Amino acid sequence: MSFTIDKQSLDELNLMGKFRQGSVYYLFNQVKTRGGEQLLDQLFRTPLTDAARINQRTAVFKFFQGAKLQFPFDPQQVVLMREYVDAVGNNNRLQVWAGILMKKTLSSLTRDERYKMLIQGLQATIVTLKKSFDFSSVLAAMQGPYQQQASEVLQILRSAEMSRVLDTDIYADIPVRTIAAYDHLLKGRLSKEIRTILDFIAEADVNIAVGNVAAARGLNYAIALPKEMNALRAIDLKHPCIENARGNDIEMAAQRNVIFLTGANMAGKSTWMKSIGIGMYLAHIGFPVAAQSMEFSVREGIYSSINVADNIALGYSHFYAEVVRVKNAADATATGKHLLLMFDELFKGTNVKDAYDGTLAVTESFSEYMNCLFIVSTHIIEVGEALKGKNNIQFAYMPTILEGTVPKYAYRLEQGITEDRQGMMIIRNEGILEMIGN
Repeated sequence: MSFTIDKQSLDELNLMGKFRQGSVYYLFNQVKTRGGEQLLDQLFRTPLTDAARINQRTAVFKFFQGAKLQFPFDPQQVVLMREYVDAVGNNNRLQVWAGILMKKTLSSLTRDERYKMLIQGLQATIVTLKKSFDFSSVLAAMQGPYQQQASEVLQILRSAEMSRVLDTDIYADIPVRTIAAYDHLLKGRLSKEIRTILDFIAEADVNIAVGNVAAARGLNYAIALPKEMNALRAIDLKHPCIENARGNDIEMAAQRNVIFLTGANMAGKSTWMKSIGIGMYLAHIGFPVAAQSMEFSVREGIYSSINVADNIALGYSHFYAEVVRVKNAADATATGKHLLLMFDELFKGTNVKDAYDGTLAVTESFSEYMNCLFIVSTHIIEVGEALKGKNNIQFAYMPTILEGTVPKYAYRLEQGITEDRQGMMIIRNEGILEMIGN
């Protein structure tokens, strides 16, 4: 089963965006090659839903991080190799030889650059294959989760045909007949093996980049558990893209699968919910998370409602957009999928009475789905009092500390329901009433 997450959730958690500073993708986009970039993009867009596969991928990243390997390939040479092998080949060896001979002749008579580009591509390919041999030899000799893959690549490079290519002196004048033979071999009979090696280079690029990011930022790897356990445990979980972010602990289980979160504006509720969503998403692609430790039951999707906006094109008010969002989440939950659902400030687009009734009813309804993990935040603390009879709901809040009349925020999660109401205090501190009065 595939992992489900819609565009709004991706945007709210700021997961994607290759060039968007502050995005989670941008944080990990330290790859050096186009193939590595394509693989990174693929991994980010296809979270896994199998605990064993997630843990296997995590083990590979952890292995590369511990090995402290340097990326041995020249990115420009990898580009030239890819362009060389992507060029259209010919199954007829004699025709390949004739075509190359013609290009060489034209290069000496005119300014035709095709022969020069062909030689540059072949030279880059040979150099890159030699480096692949050395690198795969190192990895194949190391005990670990990547040993088998490295050994398979090494076996390809040790074949008799590939060995002849590797033994070529690229600085010597290579005969046209030899160039034609290599061109026919690399673009034809060994094209599948060459693709395997290019994939190996891309994987090495991503594995080293992810390990380096984890080491530089103090990230750790989560452990995937079967979805039926319906558990989430993390220590010092924080937002990976915020410098000096404060971390908090979280523990959810089958019988404690709902968190009711309260706190004042700016206390950190939304950021905490985003931290949970980002941590869960990264864990499902096997990437390191911003936590001291984390265990999670595999989810089949993430559904968030944190920054719901009105939709002028569809004629939706802010409140109706919230209602539609909740309806969509209810439809997803009713399928029986194991989901993580997060709602920040439910129904803030309507009056307090309707918001109270709606928040209470929605929280009670979602809490009945024991196969899901559900987090809801609100300013309406009276809803919490009405929910205290639900044994599977746990209550937490982000506190506000007053220094005189100035609110300060610790961003440290505490158990219970807050009584903080600082709205009017902030309005008075900003002198708004006096400005209006004047």
